[in-house]
Amino acid sequence: MSASGLAMIDLERAMQTARAGAVAASAASMVHYRQGVRVETKPDRTPVTQADREAEAAIFEIIRTNFPGHALLGEETGAHAGSADTRWIVDPIDGTRGFTRGGTFWGPLIALEHCGLIVAGAMALPALGEVYWAARGKGAYRQVGDATPTRLGVSGIDDLSEATLFLGEPKALLSPAHAERVLQLTATCAQTRCYGDLAGCAMVLTGRAEVWIEAGVQSWDLGPFPVLVAEAGGRFTDFAGNETVHSGHCVVSNAKLHSQVLAMLK
Repeated sequence: MSASGLAMIDLERAMQTARAGAVAASAASMVHYRQGVRVETKPDRTPVTQADREAEAAIFEIIRTNFPGHALLGEETGAHAGSADTRWIVDPIDGTRGFTRGGTFWGPLIALEHCGLIVAGAMALPALGEVYWAARGKGAYRQVGDATPTRLGVSGIDDLSEATLFLGEPKALLSPAHAERVLQLTATCAQTRCYGDLAGCAMVLTGRAEVWIEAGVQSWDLGPFPVLVAEAGGRFTDFAGNETVHSGHCVVSNAKLHSQVLAMLK
C-alpha cells in the first residue's frame, strides 16, 4: 500500500481505538472469568459464552464511536456494513475454550484492515493483565497492569538450532497436510512449546521465542498479528510467504529465521 493510501487513515487514532477496545473487552470478559459461565456450542462446533458476546459489543461500541463509517467483521455477529476499503476484524475472546476452563492464554484480537493490509491492531491477555497495540510506522507496545508501557522488540537469534518454537493448534499442524514438515521444524529447533491461541504470538513479540506457527484458523484468529509483529521488528506471513490473515495459517518470526522456516514448511 502507498503512503498516500495510509495517509487517509488517522493511524494514531486507530491504534488507540484498538487499544481501548482491547481494554474494554478485557474488562467485559473478566466479569465472567472463573464464574461458571454457561457454554453454548455454535453450528461450527466451537464454543461461545455470554462473555464473548459482551466483549464483542464493548469493542464495537468503541469502534463505532471513533470510526462510525468503517465496516465491521466480528466472530460472534458476522459482517456489518461500512466502507468498502476499510473494516475492523474482531475476535472478542480468542481461546474461548481455555477461558471457560479457567486458563490464562486467551483474550481479544482487534485489527483494522485497509485495502487488504492490516494497518493497526491490539490484543490482550486479560488474566495476565497484559495489553499489546501497534500501528504502521507507530511502533508496537505492551503494558502489564499499571506499569509504564514498553516498546516491543523481537529476539536477535539467527540460528534455528538455538531457537524456541511455539505451535498453535496441534490438531491442524499435525494433520497429513502439514505433519511431516512441522515435525522436521520441531526437530531442528532447540525446543518446542505450545501455549496456544494468541499467547504463542506474544512470546515472539516479547523476545521469549523466535517462531510461532498456526493453522486451521479464521481471519479473526490472526487479525492484529501482521502489524504487531512488523512493528516489533519481526515478520508475519502465511505458509506460502504472503502477508495475509485470510489463508487460515501463519508463520510469525523474529524475521531473521523466517525464510528458513518458510522453506521447511512449503
